[in-house]
Amino acid sequence: MVSERTSRRAFFGVSALLFAASVAVTVVWRASMPAMAGMPMPGGWTMSMAWMRMCGQTWPGVAASFLGMWGAMMVAMMLPSLVPTLWRYRQAAGGAGETRLGRLAALAGVGYFLVWTGLGMAAFALGAALAAAEMQLPALARAVPVATGAVVLIAGALQFTAWKAHHLACCRAFPGRGSRLPADAATAWRHGLRLGLHCSCACAGLTAILLAIGVMDLRAMAVVTATITVERLAPCGERVARAIGTVIVWAGLLLIARAAGPG
Repeated sequence: MVSERTSRRAFFGVSALLFAASVAVTVVWRASMPAMAGMPMPGGWTMSMAWMRMCGQTWPGVAASFLGMWGAMMVAMMLPSLVPTLWRYRQAAGGAGETRLGRLAALAGVGYFLVWTGLGMAAFALGAALAAAEMQLPALARAVPVATGAVVLIAGALQFTAWKAHHLACCRAFPGRGSRLPADAATAWRHGLRLGLHCSCACAGLTAILLAIGVMDLRAMAVVTATITVERLAPCGERVARAIGTVIVWAGLLLIARAAGPG
């Protein structure tokens, strides 16, 4: 039998390698995308080319490229908070061999990221539609800086809601301590999907901030990743979420004031 210490080291070691690979892919993808500086727009902001079709591209190709980028991003951003949860699942599904437990944990992870992939598809459709509208309507484009501040403000307010607290608590306690789960593929799949749904709801505001500020802004990604990880893993996560919400609300007010100010 493989000792729990050895199993733990192997599990977290593989997770660390996957995290490093996803970060590397995200950075390379960010550097290699054409015209990543974006397009200057009325109102003094810059539109990300992630929402635009370049010369010679088809919309299915653009969508596939975005989803590939989104998948690498989500793995890099969510793994730090997901890995401890998958380890708890692995312990709750104990009784099977090490290889089978590893496969079940991986299957749960696939279900989790499938939810995020669905969210990415919806985000691309909405982002591409908004980008097209902003290209055709200069008045709408000029309103984007204020709208971005409003999105950040609303996302900060969301941190104080019972809805946020409920989904965050589900993420933090999933699966419950001392619980036992059947070591089968169907349970692993359902576990990953449920966790992905709770997580995407708990992270809705933070994800909206990332999309509004810049989906491929590496600094924004790093801040959102740190925020999600602290909320999920730190003691008193609900208090942490509210403290973060206070910072986000002030940031939103500042963005609105800047956008609405003279000049």
